[in-house]
Amino acid sequence: MKLVTHTAILVPITLSLLIVSPLSFSAPADGNIDPGENSLGEMAKTAQNPVAAMISVPFQNNTNFNVGPEEETQNILNIQPVIPFDFSENWNLITRTIIPVISQPKFAPGQDRENGIGDIQFSAFLSPKEPSSGGWLWGAGPIAQLDTATDDRLGAQRWGLGPSAVILRPAGAWVYGALINNVWDVGGDNDRDDINQMLIQPFVNYNFADKPGRYLTFAPIVTANWEADSDNTWTVPLGGGIG
Repeated sequence: MKLVTHTAILVPITLSLLIVSPLSFSAPADGNIDPGENSLGEMAKTAQNPVAAMISVPFQNNTNFNVGPEEETQNILNIQPVIPFDFSENWNLITRTIIPVISQPKFAPGQDRENGIGDIQFSAFLSPKEPSSGGWLWGAGPIAQLDTATDDRLGAQRWGLGPSAVILRPAGAWVYGALINNVWDVGGDNDRDDINQMLIQPFVNYNFADKPGRYLTFAPIVTANWEADSDNTWTVPLGGGIG
């Protein structure tokens, strides 16, 4: 087995926007409503939890610089509706969809910038309603990648499936944790490259107590393409953002 000797580095800037449904707080897990639970700050912190039992639609905009042979700017707006379901007395089923709206720079002579929708990903996390004794929250389940790209430069033209898991801990002004998944292709255009890709997203958010709803975020999306040459396996963004 050959070790990876090269890593691609991207420098992203992330901006986040959150839309929360009024129904989000109508049915808390314990049946009680805390006095401060409806505050903007509490909503923002809850929305930073990928397995929160709250209907929300986070928007995350990532701007990556020095992309492609011309070192141009790539922009990806992720629209991420989260819808929870009461699965049982002790468990929730949290569905999370990621719809990428992409502005892709040219990668070859004669190409123009391409704008459109990429491949949509859908995850379903089975998650306990109560945190662990140490305050940790977690969820696990399948992830599906859908062949929805509006242009072949914006997607893989393949369908994919795999496992996904997330773990996190809210601690005062901080919310930190990590999400991981691996997707393999299960169909689609056989002329396109096979998919065997891992995603790791550590996240650290700091929420400002004096500015409810405002927070700093560090959440790089690290990917490993196991089908690529060893020199191009890993993509590691470095950067941060504000919400």
